Amino acid sequence: MAKMPLLQIGGITDDMATKLETDFAPFPLLEQEDRAAFLADRGAEFEAILTNGHYGVPDDVAAATPNLKVVSSYGVGYDAIDADAFAERGILISHTPGVLNDEVAVTAISLWLAVYRALVPADAHARSGAWEKGEFPLTRSPMDRKVGILGLGRIGETIAAMVKAFRAEVHYHSRSKKDVPYTYHATPAALGEAVDVLIVITPGGPETQHIVDAEVLAALGKGGCLINVSRGSTVDEAALIEALQNGTIAGAGLDVFEHEPKIPQALKDMPERVVLLPHVGSATMETRAAMGDLTVRNLLQWKKDGTVETPVPECRVLNG
Repeated sequence: MAKMPLLQIGGITDDMATKLETDFAPFPLLEQEDRAAFLADRGAEFEAILTNGHYGVPDDVAAATPNLKVVSSYGVGYDAIDADAFAERGILISHTPGVLNDEVAVTAISLWLAVYRALVPADAHARSGAWEKGEFPLTRSPMDRKVGILGLGRIGETIAAMVKAFRAEVHYHSRSKKDVPYTYHATPAALGEAVDVLIVITPGGPETQHIVDAEVLAALGKGGCLINVSRGSTVDEAALIEALQNGTIAGAGLDVFEHEPKIPQALKDMPERVVLLPHVGSATMETRAAMGDLTVRNLLQWKKDGTVETPVPECRVLNG
């Protein structure tokens, strides 16, 4: 049986390639010397796309694939895919929720602890020999804090459960109030004002663009700590830099950035107050393997019966 052409946007693991090879013939878009010519010549052949949360489905690809029926995205975030437009075309979009909840939650808490306990400066103090000249300054305890979660979805609820180990009082803001034993706040600013630590785990996209702005940072206050493990677009980076430089907030732990992989030099220049990670929230071998498996399963299930295991909300009505 002939293999189905699969437009591949971004890299895949060897294990994913092995699991796809019986049913699909991947064509890596980023390896094409003349992208426009390739899409013009071959775009109509593709009924399936495999992509990720970073690349999504660019406009030129969407326009060049008139027979597209399914997009399987490696990652939980899909703001780089116009899900509404694809749903109108009857195209299924799948992503990989659930399998990365624990790791992203662990990353959020690790950033919080790293900021509060000044782990990066303390490491430098020990390595540099500065300890021989004097003790490292006292840091802050994470115990018994008020922790705010901006976006109480699957990952947000996992974070809420984990921070209880630190005897945290959990507060949250989301699009609607939920039946959970946590304190709800009607606005992000109200949430910021109520907590010591604000963890951002809301989806990306136009609706949440700069949801954490100067007002929210001012509400968080001079003792406050901002943690972002969602999308760089959710935080007004210029306002954050100003808030850190002016002492409006105490510190930040960031796994995502507005224009990644570029990080503003101003953030790099504050190692005593800011911890930076290169968007590795779910980057463990175990979780990435589970994400790859689910990405492949979605494609194989669609090829078998026209449905996917984990459709994005906008496409659930199309899923069988």
